[in-house]
Amino acid sequence: MDHAIRVDRLTRSFTTGPRRSRRTVNAVRGISFSVERGERLAFIGPNGAGKSTSIKMLTGILRPTNGTAAVLGLEPWSKRRDLARRIGTLFGQRSQLWSELAPRASLEMLGAIHGMSDAAIAERIDELSELLDAGEIMDQPVRSQSLGQRMRGELAACMLHQPEMLFLDEPTIGLDLVTKQRFRQLLVRLNEESGTTIFLTSHDVTDIEQVADRAIIVNHGDIIHDGSVRDLQAMDASLENVITDIFERPA
Repeated sequence: MDHAIRVDRLTRSFTTGPRRSRRTVNAVRGISFSVERGERLAFIGPNGAGKSTSIKMLTGILRPTNGTAAVLGLEPWSKRRDLARRIGTLFGQRSQLWSELAPRASLEMLGAIHGMSDAAIAERIDELSELLDAGEIMDQPVRSQSLGQRMRGELAACMLHQPEMLFLDEPTIGLDLVTKQRFRQLLVRLNEESGTTIFLTSHDVTDIEQVADRAIIVNHGDIIHDGSVRDLQAMDASLENVITDIFERPA
């Protein structure tokens, strides 16, 4: 089986507090799972469940305390630069764009970093501008844009180099309903036409229902559910009710 992600007993602990009363927090507790190439996965849970810590390990930002992981065949924390050329990332409010510049200028610099030719960069910017309905914001300084406009620029930045896999942490936050729907459709289209693997976290149930075909639910650093979104939907008319019920089950 061709895996985009393989995780085996991945653990991350932090030591917090003043020196005399320090304590260990187990943010991620030995989780194991795999994701096939071309899969659309929702990795969901309440705040503090361990989602962001898991993603930071899978993208090489954090080194685990214990356990192993491979993303596109690479160990993320030791091959971070190589992995960055093959994945796209979008982390909430963490910007990839320079606030004083227009998105087009930032995208041109990012494209050069990825080794793209000037012609390929220009063609890709035009394509993303149309797909994300972002043509009117490409030449306006980021600092003058609304949150929804800035998020469209961020989405363009993470997809610029046509990555094999997208890590998306709350990608539709701040977007209006029409742009949210268009972006969800874009993710499915990228997946179906290009085989792009999608790893999505979101508190928006509609994102999960319309984008993901599988959901891993985490709480207190543990995986508490792993199954198809269709099976979750079959449990109740409201997917939100099902997810809430799973959160509230005894550990």
